[in-house]
Amino acid sequence: MHLTKIPLTLWQHEAFQKAQIEVYLARLDLIHADFGGNKYFKLKHNIAEMRRQGKDTLVTFGGAYSNHIWATAALGRQEGFKTIGYIRGEETYPLNPVLGQARAWGMALRYVDRTAYRDLKTGNLPCLPSEYVVPEGGSNAWAVQGCAEILSLIDLPAYQYVFTACGTGATLAGLLQSGLEKNYLGISVLKGGDFLKEDVKALSPTLPALAGTWDILTDYHFGGYAKSTPILKAFCADFTQKYFMLDEVYVGKMLYAIVDLAGKGFFKPQSTVLALITQRQL
Repeated sequence: MHLTKIPLTLWQHEAFQKAQIEVYLARLDLIHADFGGNKYFKLKHNIAEMRRQGKDTLVTFGGAYSNHIWATAALGRQEGFKTIGYIRGEETYPLNPVLGQARAWGMALRYVDRTAYRDLKTGNLPCLPSEYVVPEGGSNAWAVQGCAEILSLIDLPAYQYVFTACGTGATLAGLLQSGLEKNYLGISVLKGGDFLKEDVKALSPTLPALAGTWDILTDYHFGGYAKSTPILKAFCADFTQKYFMLDEVYVGKMLYAIVDLAGKGFFKPQSTVLALITQRQL
């Protein structure tokens, strides 16, 4: 698939007017109807490497509502390779919309309990010679290479801050490879996400030569992964009414953080902020 430019949306909010900043949303969710978001960037070089190795089946892991499982199945259908998804939990019928669509696109679903799931995704997975394994969430060195290309597809003349939600740290690690002198901020969606800094360092071998600064903020997890609160739900509902449907697990937390930080005087006046919409609400 050939990408041109990633669409931008100017986000209007009273907190931004008071802080004298502009905030633009990079709509990665709009790059394709079936696999919009950062998953395409995480998978594109993995798919190329799979083919370079002469393999025809991509094996990966995810929960029952995983954007990664959805995107992998969609890309497999479009690009003509087989897909296998190891799903955490028991098989339940009727299938939810994510797993139902993944199966319709040809993905073979294999259900494992949580203990077996942890064991398999840490490397104890028996594979056929034709199978290529991608980690949960698609996060590896090939994913970082793909995410490093994101900012080159954004046509915004001047911006000082770049925000992304962080689950594994691969998207942030890729952004740090862009070579642009920005202030890069990741918003952890995990409770106790301080370990993500070490994960980003491990995925970013050129960090010592990085142009710009970076950090991961860990105060906006709202209870942890896939957790929410009435405050976050109300924020996402209000945003959805005004703009587009918002994912609470990742993007909603990041956007809430930007509003909160603006109110606390975090940004320099007259700054421009770029926030990546990395997930689609499935």
